[in-house]
Amino acid sequence: MIGFTFGFSSLLVLLVAALIASSIRIFREYERGVVFMLGRFWKVKGPGLVLIIPVVQQVVRIDLRTVVFDVPPQDVITRDNVSVKVNAVVYFRVVDPEKAVIQVARYFEATSQLSQTTLRAVLGKHELDELLAEREQLNADIQKVLDAQTDAWGIKVAIVEIKHVDINETMIRAIARQAEAERERRAKVIHAEGELQASQQLLQAAQTLAREPQAMQLRYLQTLTTIAADKNSTIVFPLPVDLLNAVVDRLTRPPAP
Repeated sequence: MIGFTFGFSSLLVLLVAALIASSIRIFREYERGVVFMLGRFWKVKGPGLVLIIPVVQQVVRIDLRTVVFDVPPQDVITRDNVSVKVNAVVYFRVVDPEKAVIQVARYFEATSQLSQTTLRAVLGKHELDELLAEREQLNADIQKVLDAQTDAWGIKVAIVEIKHVDINETMIRAIARQAEAERERRAKVIHAEGELQASQQLLQAAQTLAREPQAMQLRYLQTLTTIAADKNSTIVFPLPVDLLNAVVDRLTRPPAP
């Protein structure tokens, strides 16, 4: 009888110890526990030591640290019908443990799948040139759309970064030809603008010289000085057109009766 009593007491002590052990939860600083009472949400507890009533209460442990995951390469057709492969990296964290447990099953997988579809949807609205040149703006657009959709899950998408944009070789050659044509166009435009400016300056100079005959004579003398400085054996002496017109008129004038 004494042995039976001792055995029962030992069993009772072990049972009580097991219940106490199962009721103790320790949550780190970056962890929270979502506690359910008989299947219904009760409260969020942690960090530190938390006591749970066994059987009656259940707890789900949630990590609040920022999670980083790669979005697998996605086939994207841009607005100008160019097929590219794009992958990205997403940074997100749980800001509301209650919603992360109750509103969505496996929030990590749900956020990953949503990131893939959002990446294709947002980039498909832009042309290839925008995809290559305006990456920062596209990152912000994808982050904004993702954050708005995951807000109901208690998820905060902080950063989205496009990592690689893979283009096939045929399109790369076409882009190179387009860039070369663009450089040639700019060179021609710059040359034409230079010719226009030069012609305008020459027109102004001609108008100034026409208003001042003395300036024209000085220009003649300056031209002679430039020619003589080159040690040429032949010197071209320019004559004013007005003087030549006067001589021609004198020679062609009929003699007086």
